[in-house]
Amino acid sequence: MKILWINFLHFYQPSYSDNEPVIEATEKSYLRIINALNRNPNIKFTFNITGCLLEKWQGLGYGQLIQDLKKFIKNGQVELTGSSAYHAFLPLLPKEEIERQIELNEKILKKYFGDELKLNGFFIPEAAYDKKLAKIIKKFGYKWIVLDEISSGEEKINYLTRYIDKNSGLNICFRSKTYSKSYVPQSIFDAIKKLKNKIIITATDAELYGLRHNDVSASFEKILKCPEIDTITISEYLEKLKIKKDIKPIASSWESTKEELEKKLPYHLWCDKRNKIQAKLWMLANLGIKTIAKHKGDSNYKWARLHLDKGLSSCTFWWASAREFGSFGPISWNPDEIERGTNELIRSIRALENTTTRKTKIKAEKLYIKIKSMVWRNHWRYYWKINK
Repeated sequence: MKILWINFLHFYQPSYSDNEPVIEATEKSYLRIINALNRNPNIKFTFNITGCLLEKWQGLGYGQLIQDLKKFIKNGQVELTGSSAYHAFLPLLPKEEIERQIELNEKILKKYFGDELKLNGFFIPEAAYDKKLAKIIKKFGYKWIVLDEISSGEEKINYLTRYIDKNSGLNICFRSKTYSKSYVPQSIFDAIKKLKNKIIITATDAELYGLRHNDVSASFEKILKCPEIDTITISEYLEKLKIKKDIKPIASSWESTKEELEKKLPYHLWCDKRNKIQAKLWMLANLGIKTIAKHKGDSNYKWARLHLDKGLSSCTFWWASAREFGSFGPISWNPDEIERGTNELIRSIRALENTTTRKTKIKAEKLYIKIKSMVWRNHWRYYWKINK
């Protein structure tokens, strides 16, 4: 009896985070995973590491971690994917912004891992599928994407079949929501007890392994040494599949619910029209995108552009959704995180030197003040000490 485990791990921290949360995630989760791979050279995983996190690691002195990753990539133990450098919510951005995020991420990855780095797969932040986005990803030369099984619509996933996106020609690796929403090592141990041959595909944030789950029994380390487990990368898995099937994925994310999709709300966590804070955030974000696109020759364009990149992080909008997530996540409400992203968005417009931006600056400041007022008013009225 063997279980084939295809494990995809997403490494990301917002670029505007303080150093302490990044250090905590690195010490509790990221280094744990790296150390486990060092001790188990037969284990293969697929990683997405956002460019902004790599830059943060370098600044914080985690050079050895980066070198270990370089070694894993070189010997084929780790496969790396492309993505958005600053974890922008790509489906809701214009084509130029999407392409910038992809190109910038590739540039950063090659800076640390070498120009010869091969990127076959692409991870869309939040696994947020959109057919126009998929076509852009395909044009960059990527071969496959990772999606949640809910993105298949009514299709029941057969893990012996290679699914191909009719819209773009990309291969699709569908993760199991049930396994991915659990503490994966323990769920795999449970599967072993059932004595069945099985393919298990999981895609999770890397912080699951330590930061978000206190694995007192060291299930993660134990599962890697389990003789009933084989691991391969996503590219290796897809290459093995001989049966092919064309499919049209639906607009969705890895957090989408069936109810949301029935209501045609594929990106509800990041863009809910009834959520007044999110609506204002997107107004400010789009104003920043439009304004900076018009002023590429501005003497301060470089800094304005950097602030916009940071502010477009999906976290800016996610933390304003206020959803309960159960065991492996808090309520998605954090006024400080919303404010951090909002600060980056307003700074992108403030940074421009051209005097013709004066009216736009005033318009943006009014939006900024409104957002901050709404966020903190809601926090003190509805969310502060809600469970105390």
